Amino acid sequence: MRILAIDTALGLCSVAVVDDGRVLATASEAMQMGHQERLAPLVAEVMAEANLAFADLDRIAVTVGPGSFTGLRVGLSFAKGLGMALDIPVLGFDSLVVIAASAPRAGPGLALIDARRGQAYVRSFEDDRPVGDSQAVRLEDLAGLASPAWVAGPGVDLVRALYPDADVDARLAGDPVALARRAVQADPGAHAPAPVYLRAPDAKLPGGIDP
Repeated sequence: MRILAIDTALGLCSVAVVDDGRVLATASEAMQMGHQERLAPLVAEVMAEANLAFADLDRIAVTVGPGSFTGLRVGLSFAKGLGMALDIPVLGFDSLVVIAASAPRAGPGLALIDARRGQAYVRSFEDDRPVGDSQAVRLEDLAGLASPAWVAGPGVDLVRALYPDADVDARLAGDPVALARRAVQADPGAHAPAPVYLRAPDAKLPGGIDP
């Protein structure tokens, strides 16, 4: 099964093509802005490296957040539009789940993203299996979480002092190859490509009104 994986929810614009677990091509570029302009060319480059036509794809996998409101919507919109054009399933995956799956570790762990405004997006794991849902947690409440054996994600600096003995993986985002591999056996019906928003957007309308 040939999977195109797309991740624009965090600080990378990442794409991978995997054929039944075998990596055909992958690319990631660090960026906080500009995903919309770079994504389509990057997908075309990776597909060319994999020596595949878009009609050869069986599924598309995409991260759905938590993460940047604008970034995750760029990936979602592109994936859903391409899936509709090709008439193939599009599967959505939680960004924190992909982070945990990118470099699996044994024992209890924590994937987290710095959400700014005194918060972090957090999800607990046992090995790379999720325990509970992703949630937005106030920084002062992080100390109340169970002490993890490992922490991973672009929010690890928030908890280095809290968990000095934890194995730390300060990756900017998940690995698109890990995202693609999760989509190979997944049930499309259980992975709707819908955005995961854990709080209201930072953007305001004129006059400071929430959109």
